[in-house]
Amino acid sequence: MKIDGKHRRTIWVEPDGWAVGIIDQTLLPFDFATRRIETVEAMAEAIRAMRVRGAPLIGAAAAYGLALAMREDPGDRALESARARLASTRPTAINLRWALDRMVEVLMITPPDERLKRAYAEAADIADEDVEVCRAIGRHGLDLIRAIHQRNPGRPVEVLTHCNAGWLATVDWGTATAPIYMAHDAGIPIHVWVDETRPRNQGAFLTAWELGSHGVPHTVIVDNAGGHLMQRGQVDLCIVGTDRVTARGDVANKIGTYLKALAARDTGVPFWVALPSSTIDWTLEDGLRDIPIEQRGPEEVAEIAGRTEAGTIERVQLVPDASAVANVAFDVTPARLVTGFVTERGLCAASFEGLSGLFPDQVERAVKRAAANDA
Repeated sequence: MKIDGKHRRTIWVEPDGWAVGIIDQTLLPFDFATRRIETVEAMAEAIRAMRVRGAPLIGAAAAYGLALAMREDPGDRALESARARLASTRPTAINLRWALDRMVEVLMITPPDERLKRAYAEAADIADEDVEVCRAIGRHGLDLIRAIHQRNPGRPVEVLTHCNAGWLATVDWGTATAPIYMAHDAGIPIHVWVDETRPRNQGAFLTAWELGSHGVPHTVIVDNAGGHLMQRGQVDLCIVGTDRVTARGDVANKIGTYLKALAARDTGVPFWVALPSSTIDWTLEDGLRDIPIEQRGPEEVAEIAGRTEAGTIERVQLVPDASAVANVAFDVTPARLVTGFVTERGLCAASFEGLSGLFPDQVERAVKRAAANDA
């Protein structure tokens, strides 16, 4: 992604070689500001407060958080403490645990006096790999968009997405947005319907901002308008991201995704989920039963921030003082409602057979790890 003509990633090591820089996403779209992270505690706060967000980016941020922890104390106890602190920040996104497990596995076989250097190198590898994975997701998803365009060459391809599975949710490119950016850059006419995605408005605030920054035509809609557009034939393709996918293809994503999948099934609109393989949880089968669903604070539902005519950013209350508020952050879309997955290795069915066919090596590692844990 380019901001003001300059290519940027969402996370980086500062010029001093040790502090970590992030984009504070809680300030978008009204203010673009970066934040310097110097401690594991500050990184944990950034993840919990959603200054960094999106499953792949959370994983990269957690990896750099462990690197920062190794600056303070490279010992085993400090490593485990930092891991636990970071792991507790966001329970639903599996990439967080995946990145922490990978970092700890590498660091535990590294002598303590070499851990600091190794931690930064491994975190950088995780970030670089995420960029290439998202680039590959974009190439495979582009085939879907190109096929729709070839069937309807006289009009733009109409895509509906939910929440933000874009550049801001990853290190670069995005998952659901990577095919959109590649189609736009290839000259394929494309238009995106952007769900606002209450209660944090990641669609209206983040997806719309980054699509606009890249020059992609888009229209922000209220969350409940998607079904109406599908009924009227104004959506060719739904594509969303995910925070965790079970071995059998159930999908946990931002609250409201399930309703989009139901509408897509009823109207015959393809519903695709874009994901890196690090988002697959091979240990779980039943998403409704097994995926932990994050419950966030009531203020996200009860209040909203916006820019006033005077140009100031203000928060206002939306609900009566006496009303109770529930804030369920995610829902689970059963595999039967998912047309298929777009991964770094290609397209596949939303099933164990589909996923394991693309990632047999990961299945084998998961089996071996489970056997070792049982022993």
